[in-house]
Amino acid sequence: MDAAIPALTEMPAPQFVMTPEGYRVATYSWGDEAAPTVLCVHGFASSCRDNWVNTGWVRDLTRAGFRVLGVDQRGHGQSEKPTDPRAYGMESLASDLVAVLDTYLLHTVLYAGYSLGARVGWQLAVSAPEHVERAVLGGIPDGRPLARLQLEQARAYADHGTPVEDQVTRNYVTLAERVPGNDLSALVALAEGMRLGDADPDPAHPPQQRILFATGSEDAILERSRLLASATPHGDFVELPDRHHFNAPGSRVFRQAAVDFFTGGH
Repeated sequence: MDAAIPALTEMPAPQFVMTPEGYRVATYSWGDEAAPTVLCVHGFASSCRDNWVNTGWVRDLTRAGFRVLGVDQRGHGQSEKPTDPRAYGMESLASDLVAVLDTYLLHTVLYAGYSLGARVGWQLAVSAPEHVERAVLGGIPDGRPLARLQLEQARAYADHGTPVEDQVTRNYVTLAERVPGNDLSALVALAEGMRLGDADPDPAHPPQQRILFATGSEDAILERSRLLASATPHGDFVELPDRHHFNAPGSRVFRQAAVDFFTGGH
């Protein structure tokens, strides 16, 4: 492998950005700093490593000539993990990304987001459109699966190890525990915080940039994703064969569609 291209699972040391609210957010950079930058933002209970490095995205994007700037969203990875639900409003998650771009002296980037990262990307593209040239939004909307989480059961498990009875909640606990370093208490707070504001994307006020939506053929949100794409003036849609919500980031079809989409903009 070319020495300039990171190994599939190689992680540089995190560079920390201070957000307006005083949280430290971990960031990671690969590739030529002069190249077009793709800002990669992961999903709930995931991380930059889990969502973008281990699945081959960083490898494929850097090989295609892009710089990759990855973020661990607050509550995840190497970033700070507040346990106050009020720390996880959608506007706060989007403002974290603006702080990252300001710190890196980047005005406009390409954007790749999955699940929660896609929802934050939608928010960023709508509320700060000058920062997003075009975006790939995978696994959006999530149909408020975090709203289906039984917070009391998840919190009892996190605090006392009480077995989780609800199947949806158990699935998310399993997902959270799969990623090393996750703090279940912080993730429960995030799930609760998503209920304090408007967590769903509003199809009446879509991004005006070119947006590529991508969702697995086995994902329950497939048709809602299509509807969001059709409501977006410059929206395109790709269905990921034989993928559900949790394994779609590893899809080769997804990666190639994103590379083609981003390459078409330059």
